[in-house]
Amino acid sequence: MSATRRQMLARSGALGAGIVVSGAVTELFSASAASALPLTENGYGPLVPDPHGLLDLPKGFRYRVLSREGDALRSGEGPVPSHCDGMTALPGRRGRVHLVRNHENRVTAALGVPTVEGLTYDPAAKGGCTLLTLDGPGGAVVDERVAIAGTAVNCSGGPTPWGTWLTCEETEDKAGGAGYAKDHGFIFEVDPADPRRSGAVPLTAMGRFQHEAVAVDPVHGIVYETEDAFVAPFGLFYRFLPRRPEGRLGSLRAGGRLQAMRVPDLPDLSVVDEPGASFGGVQWVDVPDPLAAQTPTRLQDYGRGGVTRGQKLEGCYWGGRSVYFVSSYARTGEGSGADHHGQVWRYDPGARRLTLVIVFGPGSDVQLPGDSPDNICLAPGGSLMVCEDGSGAQHVFGVTRRGEVYTMARNAQNIGTEEAPEWGEFAGVAFSPDGGTMYVNCYDPGTTFAVTGPWRG
Repeated sequence: MSATRRQMLARSGALGAGIVVSGAVTELFSASAASALPLTENGYGPLVPDPHGLLDLPKGFRYRVLSREGDALRSGEGPVPSHCDGMTALPGRRGRVHLVRNHENRVTAALGVPTVEGLTYDPAAKGGCTLLTLDGPGGAVVDERVAIAGTAVNCSGGPTPWGTWLTCEETEDKAGGAGYAKDHGFIFEVDPADPRRSGAVPLTAMGRFQHEAVAVDPVHGIVYETEDAFVAPFGLFYRFLPRRPEGRLGSLRAGGRLQAMRVPDLPDLSVVDEPGASFGGVQWVDVPDPLAAQTPTRLQDYGRGGVTRGQKLEGCYWGGRSVYFVSSYARTGEGSGADHHGQVWRYDPGARRLTLVIVFGPGSDVQLPGDSPDNICLAPGGSLMVCEDGSGAQHVFGVTRRGEVYTMARNAQNIGTEEAPEWGEFAGVAFSPDGGTMYVNCYDPGTTFAVTGPWRG
């Protein structure tokens, strides 16, 4: 870019946040956002403190609490589980909206996902998904029930073009470890129209590792997968070539090939710090043992040249003709080649090219975002929405196509003490099919919000 780093930061209104955006930022956005009206440097304006101490939003926006951990599920199956994480919003019949919500529960969770016959994989595990059905995009909850149970540490996932949710286990514990009765570390498919049609079947060919998120190429049916490994050696970026690429409920069970990304001369993503840096000739190497029977997939032998690694590979989505994924942070003290506070990468399959699009700087001030991006999604109004999962106060913030950064929401719930305050991370940001409502979770205490207001565009 021709502008200096300081000019870019000043233009974005994020000098204190330290967020750098490359000139390729417009390519982050799909055609659905092409006609959106531009936002100002301040986005929707400053956040207004919530008198109820739940969620701070800009003036003119309002929220409703759709669900909160510990409350009773409408189905009568038990209480709402804790640790609300990744989520999607899918259209239902007669204008209804389905929210499929992950619960990142380990065996120690106080509020696990209730076991339900026909929907439970491993009764010893407490993770899974719940399904909220709304009577409209901004409407009331008409049903809330278990969609899948007996899975472990369901962190994120991704929607499919055929209207289901792929929920990912962020663990690689095997049967007998951590108290589990079955192996874990899989992806499961959830059908919001009828969860019993999808059941609780692990998609074993898609790999057994510390899954985070997935994104599906809607044309070729290829599924891209991130691995959230925060201990060296770090995780890989994968693609799954399905045997049945036409894509429909259950088609991923037919199997396929799992491959890991190799970028020539780039073994560690963390060492790249210039937005716009691009690497061609990306290769894909077959994973020798996707089930990781003896050796974790990231530690297997990939031959001469190895594979490319990144610390904390998290959010993932498909936009336009490319897939985007997040490295939440990198720390040399933990084994990375360089330090950073968050990256967004774009992989263009047609060109076989990987490009660093956004680099995030530290955001330690409670008023400023920018520390450890996690879940991401495209807003119909023309912004990239990013959930923050770092230190200090936690935000949802937006990045416009002009590279401007603004705060959209702040978690006002102190889960620590007055002397040592803590705020739970945001997760699962998603928009209603009509673009008029933003849904987002607070991880702790587990809360699901619907946010409406004057969305531009």
